[in-house]
Amino acid sequence: MGDNILVVGSSRDDWATIQAALAVYNVILAKDGRQALEYVANLSNLVLIIIDATSETLDALLLLHTLEQDPRCAVMLISQTGEGESVLHTPLTRACVSDQVQQVLQKDRCKQLNEQSSLFNAIFWQAPIGITISHGIGPLDGTINEVFSVNPRFEEITGRTRAELKTIGWASITHPDDLEADLVQFKRLQAGEIQSYSMEKRYIKSDGSWVWVSMVVASLQIQSNHSYSHICLVQDISQRKQAEQQLAESERSKSVLLSHLPGLAYRTKYDPDWTVLYVSDGCKNLTGYEPASLVGNRDISFNELIVPSYRQAIREEWERVLPLHQTFTYEYEIIKADGQRVWVWETGQGYYTQRGEVQELEGIILDISDRKKVEQELTFYNEHDMLTSLYNRRHLENLLHEDIQLHACLKRAVVAVNLSALHTASMTYGFQYTQEIIKKVATALLVLSNEQCLLCKTHEYRFSFYVKNYREKQDLIDFCKRISSLLETFLIIEGINWGIGIVEIGRDATKDVEQLLRNLLVASEQALQQLHGQSSYCFFDTEMEERLYREEEITAELSRIAAGEGSGSLFLNYQPIFELASNKIVGFEALARLQISSLGLISPLQFIPITEKTKLIIPLGDSIILQALRFLNTLHGKGYHNIVMSINISAIQLLKHDFTANLLRMIKAMQVDPRCICLEITESVFASNYQDINRVLGQLQSMGIQIAIDDFGTGYSSLARERELNINCLKIDKFFIDKLMTLTDEEAITGDIISLAHKLGHCVVAEGIEHERQLQYLRKFGCDKIQGYLISRPVDEKVALSLLEAQAHIPSKD
Repeated sequence: MGDNILVVGSSRDDWATIQAALAVYNVILAKDGRQALEYVANLSNLVLIIIDATSETLDALLLLHTLEQDPRCAVMLISQTGEGESVLHTPLTRACVSDQVQQVLQKDRCKQLNEQSSLFNAIFWQAPIGITISHGIGPLDGTINEVFSVNPRFEEITGRTRAELKTIGWASITHPDDLEADLVQFKRLQAGEIQSYSMEKRYIKSDGSWVWVSMVVASLQIQSNHSYSHICLVQDISQRKQAEQQLAESERSKSVLLSHLPGLAYRTKYDPDWTVLYVSDGCKNLTGYEPASLVGNRDISFNELIVPSYRQAIREEWERVLPLHQTFTYEYEIIKADGQRVWVWETGQGYYTQRGEVQELEGIILDISDRKKVEQELTFYNEHDMLTSLYNRRHLENLLHEDIQLHACLKRAVVAVNLSALHTASMTYGFQYTQEIIKKVATALLVLSNEQCLLCKTHEYRFSFYVKNYREKQDLIDFCKRISSLLETFLIIEGINWGIGIVEIGRDATKDVEQLLRNLLVASEQALQQLHGQSSYCFFDTEMEERLYREEEITAELSRIAAGEGSGSLFLNYQPIFELASNKIVGFEALARLQISSLGLISPLQFIPITEKTKLIIPLGDSIILQALRFLNTLHGKGYHNIVMSINISAIQLLKHDFTANLLRMIKAMQVDPRCICLEITESVFASNYQDINRVLGQLQSMGIQIAIDDFGTGYSSLARERELNINCLKIDKFFIDKLMTLTDEEAITGDIISLAHKLGHCVVAEGIEHERQLQYLRKFGCDKIQGYLISRPVDEKVALSLLEAQAHIPSKD
């Protein structure tokens, strides 16, 4: 069957001319466009369509557009006008038709070949599988000099370049274990016995590793200048092979695991007795029964092994998870053949029919007895005090949390026994002594513990009772008296006091357990401070709560001030220090004051201890020093060069490693004379860290700074070391000054303190002078300086300057 050419809408004469010019083709005439489309649909080997655009009965353009939507051959037009190879001009001649048609057909064939070539190249070079096409060579023939094509993916899979593959041949890169089978099939392919073969094999890469491929090899005959012998297609299946290997290893491991499982694997029916269909060999070790005894419930059903109290809960959990297709997990106890109870952990899942009905259950059961034992021990240690075996604070907190949520209407209280005095005893008598006391206290208090009154050890030196269902407040008071009665039998002999704090938990009580226990601590500490005899009890009340909240508010404001964010004000007042010999003000003591908008002016006796307890004294102390030095700089600028500024310093500040260096930087920044600075410390700071503190004081003295001991006579007062201290001045406490109003000169020892200080080479300042009698006494016994309301109250900077300007004199004794 030859190639066909279709002529559409042409006249008989033109058709005859075309047929004569193209005698080697079958030239068919279609009278109109409809018939032409029928021919196009049914003719095979249609190579050209010639459309007569001059025909008045044919819409040539519409037909041309229709054919171009599905071009399967070349198209030419017969026209009176127009240019180009695809146009035949009328009148037609045989020579013109023959030449132009041959040109168009030749051009169309080239176009088709180019399209086929482009498609082939796109497939060959971009295919996601490796492709090689080779000619007339064997796998071991050495260098290939004929056609040999390799796509990039084949190079990537084998790790070899085309040049390498041409040089060494594919047999040398095939894994030795796969080569023989590959060569057998390849020889059959070459002999024509088979047209193709496929196999899985390994290629060896240049680095010695190998890659698994799925390979298809087929004979390939293409009409061209070369005769290709075969094509090879490979796909990397290393990951699949690895997965298969892992699966095989998993199956092997599963078999090994089941044989060494500290328990058993099972498959059962989903019925009331959990009828066993399969159970692993570990059944013997876990239950004491042979596997055959459980299969089919021959001797005993697995349900009978479960401790009865767990059976219903286990079934309910299975009934919950199975409709959701979730995993079942549960811990329970079973009874072994010898009657021993064993803790087990079970995990399993259901198998379902296509209709979603549970068909079977499958899972594992492990012995967790050792783990449960450890858990129980950890739970005990987590909730008990190791010394006394009593419940600890954590357990009490959990109980309080639960009862606040579940039993808010229950009448409850917490009673704390505070033995913090044991801390001092521990330093005196040692750790073992206090531990024995604690154990005695625990034993004594335990007799009061019951279901409604739980005893816990909540701190190193505190015990707490959680009391429920008492009737009235008097019951708690009577209970506290019983506690004291038990403790006084042996604690009074040891000289140890105790305080009892009580917090009642009402309906409107805080739900913050931490806050509740803090309130309890505050109440017990208050009880220790208001001892009447050997012991005392104290209820946490509104006044105490307000005091606690006030302290918290002060603490919060101090923190904000230290961070530079507070709305409160930390400022200084200055109390004059008056020299009796010259009747002049020779210095000022800088006294910190705190103003908070919500609380007003706060006493230093209230906020200074808070700063020390919270360590805020470090940043706030630096602020106080800077303010005092700034005022001292102002005084020197106004000509008062000999005025000394006294600044109170705490032990916390002194023991800070960079205190001295930091103070020196501030002195330089304020440009003041160090000799005009006096640092005041309380003598109680020497009770601990004596050597360190005295060393720091020595460094400060070497800079020219004066050191004074404040509140002398009421604290440390070690006369044996007084001469060794690096100090310049003693400030006699107000306690001794107040006594001058009630004692005679002969009875008062204040003059003796002044004499002692002078013998030790110290200057003496008396504080709290409010009366003329006190002043006359101090003049008589040679006191150096005084300060107090008789001279002036603490004042601000403006008033302090005016006092210096006026230099008011205190009248001398007549």
